[in-house]
Amino acid sequence: MKKIFTLSTCDTSKKIIGLVDFTALGFDIQDIKKETISEEDLEALKTLSGSYEALFSRRAQKYKTLKLRDQKLSEDDYKSYILKEYTFLKRPVIIDGENIFIGNSKKNIEAIQQHFLP
Repeated sequence: MKKIFTLSTCDTSKKIIGLVDFTALGFDIQDIKKETISEEDLEALKTLSGSYEALFSRRAQKYKTLKLRDQKLSEDDYKSYILKEYTFLKRPVIIDGENIFIGNSKKNIEAIQQHFLP
């Protein structure tokens, strides 16, 4: 699978995706606000990343609004929140076969550049 889960209105995601011509490499790009992530796709992401928690964004406004910081969340909770509300998925998530790149950390951006750029 060659796919990117992103939010078209997120400037940081746009910048990261702009580093590489992903469409020329055959990637499908899914705007998670317009087309929510399916449970099947989320399961595939979890398999590659090792956990739902790795895919969960604690920077989402709703994380603070719902006071989730004060709760002990389980893997099922992370999965449920991501499926219910697109803002809980870290972005972008880039899948290239067996490789997955999650989020916008400096380390992740460097890994994307090393993987895709000569």
